[in-house]
Amino acid sequence: MPDEHPTDGTVTVVGGGFGGLSAAAYLADAGADVRLLEQHDRVGGHANVLERDGFRFDTGPSWYLMPDVFERFFAHFDREPGDYYDLERLDPQYRVFWKDGDSVTIEPNRRNVREVFESYEDGAGAALDRYLAAAERNYDLAMDRVVYEGREGLTDYVDTDLLPLAPRLRLFGNIDDYVARYVEHPKLRQLLEYTLVFLGGSPHNTPALYSIMSHVDLNLNVFYPEGGIAAVVDALAALAREQGAAIETGVEVQRVEGRAGSFTLRTDAGDRESDLVVSNANPAHTERELLDESARGHDPGYWDDRTYAPSAFMLYLGVEGDVAPLEHHTLVLPTDWDAHFASIFETPRWPEDPAYYLSVTSRTDDTVAPEGHHAVVALVPIAPGLDDGPAVRARYRETVLSDLADHTGVDLRDRVVVEETACVSEFADYYGDPRGTALGLAHTLFQTGPLRPGHRADLDGLYYTGAYTTPGIGMPMCLISGEHAADTVLEDHPEVADGTLAASDD
Repeated sequence: MPDEHPTDGTVTVVGGGFGGLSAAAYLADAGADVRLLEQHDRVGGHANVLERDGFRFDTGPSWYLMPDVFERFFAHFDREPGDYYDLERLDPQYRVFWKDGDSVTIEPNRRNVREVFESYEDGAGAALDRYLAAAERNYDLAMDRVVYEGREGLTDYVDTDLLPLAPRLRLFGNIDDYVARYVEHPKLRQLLEYTLVFLGGSPHNTPALYSIMSHVDLNLNVFYPEGGIAAVVDALAALAREQGAAIETGVEVQRVEGRAGSFTLRTDAGDRESDLVVSNANPAHTERELLDESARGHDPGYWDDRTYAPSAFMLYLGVEGDVAPLEHHTLVLPTDWDAHFASIFETPRWPEDPAYYLSVTSRTDDTVAPEGHHAVVALVPIAPGLDDGPAVRARYRETVLSDLADHTGVDLRDRVVVEETACVSEFADYYGDPRGTALGLAHTLFQTGPLRPGHRADLDGLYYTGAYTTPGIGMPMCLISGEHAADTVLEDHPEVADGTLAASDD
């Protein structure tokens, strides 16, 4: 009979991204003794912040979408987002420039969007209504019966509650084909598909299920939290601490040894003992860098064969003078973007005619830049694993800024007073992301739902949370991932909630 060794029931969360902070808050609220270790000086993971000479840039996520998920998260703790930060509904939501000289502005109202669609294609306004009605129904079903339920195994899908989803099997075809059932004009299809960038996919490899993102965009709208995404990170950290979680920054976990009830975490600040571990570091990094070979669930090559979301070429620019007509969110798109997606997923190379995104938070928030200046972030999705040395970056910087001037009329090149870049190397070195992906595992058909990594690792007592796990990429999904990871821990070890975890040695 195995010997039992009562312990104090500690849970250590490795990494303070959205998934880690969420898991820490839920576990601490349940009564667990929670400690979160973050290797950097600030929590937030990819949602970090860069401050220099009076400018402040969100270095990672910049779109606040799915406000219902944030409201649900805070409500679990008898809070609401407004207890921590104020939200502004963006109007306009974003502007799109096409490289043929055309542009549209999307406002947070259906009348405006219908007019935009109808101006390109007769009947497209009514088609948009049908598309968004279907997207809303599919969103509600997917969220209520799949995402919030935490179905991470194939057997979890053998359930009569999922029967309403059966007629929607066509949603597992690619989204470009699905959108073409509603509208034909290529620009309208781009307007309904650009959100795939948030999921790290292309129109040809992302399931049509993710048409629900158009509901998120055009029905639920786009918001800005005062102070930027950094304010949301601060709120999550404050909430986790209020529940009793201890958060330590500047502590790098270098190895995780042991099993449930007897983990030792080797850190640069000394060893830490823990009964259970929740890793917000991605599973590839965790297995290859933190675990002994015998504790890994996959060969190292397994992770090389996954389909990763794009990396990104990032420019953080403090700019003197006006930047109109750029809006808070701006997209610059070629009229045919297939070549750009091919450069990411088919023949990896730097895109010759890039599609890119610009964030100018200073159009909404005058605290992020000195008076008379703007904080501009440019993001070009690129293939992970590309060479991104100084010469390549300098050359591509000129490509992007020249393209921006040509197609929006905004020339920043002689007005930059602060500049930083990030690319493949930073995502790989700073965050441990495989091949320097900026987002994680792409939401392809075979990396969606139960085919994504779940929350239980193969090592007893180790759990995962974050964008690489179910339900997937994005701040809202990571909040839900943290909830599911905490639920899984408590399901496997209910004793942890009262601090009396008992471990067994065979």
